[in-house]
Amino acid sequence: MLLQPFNLAYDNFLGRLAIGRIYVGTIRPNQQVFVKKPSGEVRSGRTTKIFTFQGLERVETAEASAGDIVLIAGLPDIYIGETVTTDESAAPLPAIAVDEPTIALDFLVNNSPFAGREGKYVTSRQIRDRLERELEINVGLKIDFSSSDSFHVSGRGELHIAVLLENMRREGYELQVSQPHVIIREENGVKMEPFEEVIVDTPSEFQGAIIEKLGARAFALQNLTQHGNIVRLTFVGPTRGLLGYKNVFVIDTRGEGILSSRVLGFKPYAGEIKRRQVGSMISMATGKALGYSLWNLQNRGQLYVKPADEVYEGMVIGNTAKGEEMMANPTKGKNQSNVRASGTDEAIVLVPIFDLTIERGLEIMADDEYLEITPMSVRLRKQFLTENDRAKSRR
Repeated sequence: MLLQPFNLAYDNFLGRLAIGRIYVGTIRPNQQVFVKKPSGEVRSGRTTKIFTFQGLERVETAEASAGDIVLIAGLPDIYIGETVTTDESAAPLPAIAVDEPTIALDFLVNNSPFAGREGKYVTSRQIRDRLERELEINVGLKIDFSSSDSFHVSGRGELHIAVLLENMRREGYELQVSQPHVIIREENGVKMEPFEEVIVDTPSEFQGAIIEKLGARAFALQNLTQHGNIVRLTFVGPTRGLLGYKNVFVIDTRGEGILSSRVLGFKPYAGEIKRRQVGSMISMATGKALGYSLWNLQNRGQLYVKPADEVYEGMVIGNTAKGEEMMANPTKGKNQSNVRASGTDEAIVLVPIFDLTIERGLEIMADDEYLEITPMSVRLRKQFLTENDRAKSRR
């Protein structure tokens, strides 16, 4: 019997499960097997339980044969690309190649003024333990644990990292992350970066805006085909150009476009790309945001907070259309007096806020900002909360 695992799963009761397809013979519980690395190294083990699938349901079985996709419990140290066999002399199957990570960022302990309010797991040790468990099942992830203050996490795109962060927050973890950056490397003296192929299906009236925006992000149009009113556009460009574009794409296509991408590999560096065109609106006070103050601020840019939301000094409460940082007090109320006159009480009408999610936050955050993630909230903040500390860091 030969079996090649192509992924791993984790079960709280059974421990690690090897998932793979049987190519030859049969396999049974309590059977001795040999695990072979692509290098030829061999170690022995014993199966304890065998599972197959009926629809989406996992079912324990007494025997599985060639062609079945199975889960095998009892092998605690098996990894992707290894071959499981009952024949010690059998040659290992070709290893499965896992694509390299394309972006990297830092995971840190949350140290904001609101730290520890919502999270169940907030310490560096708890975050480390969770990331170590993630490495057992997330084969596209790489983590550097060498620093005591942060964990350098590399993954395959913003969505890959966003899914991990969303799972952690639902489990009760609280942390903050830095801005994602693409992984740059050097080959034979040439600076290289990851490139992606992007395929867009959109109504034809939106193609001009898409071509213009992606062109400014160093993407080149490779192909254009039309089927009725729908246009399919194929682009190739650097992964850097896609960071922060998805929200722009939804707005430009009014939610009617479909964007998909795949990594092509590393190619020569594409040069500078201007990504961030808005500035940050930063709270200069701690307290609850008031509708009157937000009403005055919404003309200066797009807000991330709504009335009654708690804010703190150094928290990013919105963006500014002019691209410059602006200090604001969202907790300031209207001055009260005993004098009343016709027309002095204007109706406060607030436009809908830009609702921060993990993926949106990763797209819009700046170099000097952290994305604060808790089980109940997603906030954007400056790394240095006070204006004096930010001025010192710039010097």
